[in-house]
Formats: sequence, C-alpha cells, structure tokens
Amino acid sequence: MIRINLLDWRAERRDRRQKQFAFTTAAVAVASAAIVIAGLTLANSAVEYQKKRNDFLTAQITEIDAQIKEIEELEKVKADLIARMQVIQKLQRNRAEVVHYFDEMVNTLPDGTFLTSLSESNGKTRITGTAESNSRISQYMKNLESSDWFTNPSLVVIKVNQSEYMRLSNFEMDVKSSQPKKTASSEESSDETYDEVPE
Repeated sequence: MIRINLLDWRAERRDRRQKQFAFTTAAVAVASAAIVIAGLTLANSAVEYQKKRNDFLTAQITEIDAQIKEIEELEKVKADLIARMQVIQKLQRNRAEVVHYFDEMVNTLPDGTFLTSLSESNGKTRITGTAESNSRISQYMKNLESSDWFTNPSLVVIKVNQSEYMRLSNFEMDVKSSQPKKTASSEESSDETYDEVPE
C-alpha cells in the first residue's frame, strides 16, 4: 500500500527547527548555569582562602604585638639596670672622695668650734655649728679656703648666744666641694685598673 505524506514540508521543517532551537536553548541555559555555579564556587573558594589568610595575618600581628610589648618591657628593665649600674659605679668612684671629704672637714675644724649638722646638695655643703668666738669661725673659713677639698666658703648667718657663763656664736655657712686634680687622676687610673678583666 502506498503511503502519501499529506503534511506540508514547510511545517515539518518549522517543527524541526523549533525543536532544534529549544534543544540549543536548553543546552545554552544548562551551560550558562554550570558556568555561573562554577564561577560562584571559585569566588567562594577565593573568599574563604582570603579569610584564612586574613585570620593568619591577624594572628601573626597579635603575636608580633605581644613580642613588641615584651621587648619594650625588657628595654625598661635594661634601662633600669643600666641606671642602677651607673649609680653603683658612681658610688664606687666617689667612695674615696667621701672619706677625704669627712676627713678634711674634721682636719680644718679649729679648736673651740663644733659642728651640729652637714647637708650636701649639688656639690655645695651647708655647715651648721657653734663656735666659742667669731674669730674661730673666721679661722674655720680660712682653713676651708686653703683646703684642697673645699673652696669658696661663705657665711650665711651668725648669731651670738650670750649665757651667764659663756658667750657662743651659732653659725651657718656654705662651702663648695673641690676634688684635687692629682687625687682625681690617680683615682681614675686606679678605677681603670680595677675595671680591667683578665682574659
């Protein structure tokens, strides 16, 4: 039996093209969706990676800040130790000077003169005492002036205290400390010898 296709060939071609177009469109949509999903996945991966890097950098910065703080504390301790060492070295250098200071203070004191207090500040000594007469105070000032360890004595105040049995003069004077050059150089050389450490 002979079959005759009564459909219009144009309509068949149109249907075929429509099906092809629909298939192509679906394929493009699927491909586009896959690309978008892949892009989002890569973007999320990049964001997560950057977050991990940021967290790592934050942890490192925190650790470095702690180390810097510890270093600052160590620097303070170092500065404190250096200051203490300087004080100890200064006291060590001045220990002989202190002995000479008090020894000369006594040696220059004339008979009939008594000291009640001494106060030293910035190389100047305030002397307070009592003398049997003003001439003994003058003699004391001359002795201080001629001493190698003192210079420029100046009388601050003098008060006469008259009693029934004795006439005394209460005085205050200032005098500057002056270390002899020979003694200073010899002490420096002795300090240098003392500071040397044999290898």
